[in-house]
Amino acid sequence: MKRIKTKFATLHAKKEKALIVYLTAGDPSLNITKKLIFALEKAGVDILEIGVPFSDPTADGPIIQAASQRSLKAGTTLEGVLKMIVEVRKSSEIPIVLFGYFNPIFAYGVKKFAHDARKAGGDGVLVVDLPYEEARELRKYTDAAGIDFISLIAPTTDRERLKKIADISTGFLYYISITGITGTAAPKVKNIKKDLEKIRKITGLPIAVGFGISRPQQAREIARFADGVVIGSAVVRLIDENKNNRNLVKIVSDYTRKIKKALR
Repeated sequence: MKRIKTKFATLHAKKEKALIVYLTAGDPSLNITKKLIFALEKAGVDILEIGVPFSDPTADGPIIQAASQRSLKAGTTLEGVLKMIVEVRKSSEIPIVLFGYFNPIFAYGVKKFAHDARKAGGDGVLVVDLPYEEARELRKYTDAAGIDFISLIAPTTDRERLKKIADISTGFLYYISITGITGTAAPKVKNIKKDLEKIRKITGLPIAVGFGISRPQQAREIARFADGVVIGSAVVRLIDENKNNRNLVKIVSDYTRKIKKALR
C-alpha cells in the first residue's frame, strides 16, 4: 500500500487527524531542511510537503515567496531536492509530497522527473499551476511511477468541476480554506464545514485543509470535519525568524508538536 494511503488509514483507525507540514526545501539550506524533516517526524508530523523553489510562485503569499527566493539564492535546484529525499529515505518512511510549479518540472524533463522522484522516495506531487485539464502531460508519467497526484479544491470550485477533479485525484484532496494567496488571512470554520460536507458527497478521498491555519485551536476546530490540516506559512515564518538560532530545529518541532497534540 502507498505511504499516503497507509498513513490516512492508520490515523483513521486511531480516530486521529493528519498533520501535514510544508517546508520550502533549501531555506535556509538543504542540510537544515533534512534535519527539520527528521525532527518533525519525531514531533508527530504525519505527511510533509516539500516545496521546490521557483522564481515566480504566484499562488504563494509573501512569506513563502520570500523563502523560495532565499532558497534559489542559496543554489537549491530540483535535482538537489531529490538528492536530499534520497538521504531522508535512508532512515525515514514519512510520506513526502513534492509541492511546486510546473516550470521546474518541465525544465528538468517530465518523464525524468517522474522516474527520479519515485526512485528518490517521493510519494506524491502537487503542482499548483497545473489544472486538471492540463495535467495529462505530467500524469501519464507520475501515474505510471505510482506517484499520487494531489489536487487543489477552492471554495469557488463548482460541483461539476469538483467531480471531475476528484475523479482523477489520488492520495488526498487539498482544500484551500480561503480565496487568495497563502498566509494572508484566517479561514472561516463555518464555511469550511459547509464546503467539506459537499465534497464528501462526491468523493471518498481524504480531505486536508490548508491556508491560514497557524494555531492549535484553529487546527482542532477544522479537524472536527477534515481528515487533516496543512500548516505552511506559519512554519516557514518561524524558520526565517530563527534561522540564526542554534535551537531552530527544536523551536520548529516544538511548535508542530503542539499542533499535533490538538489533532489527537
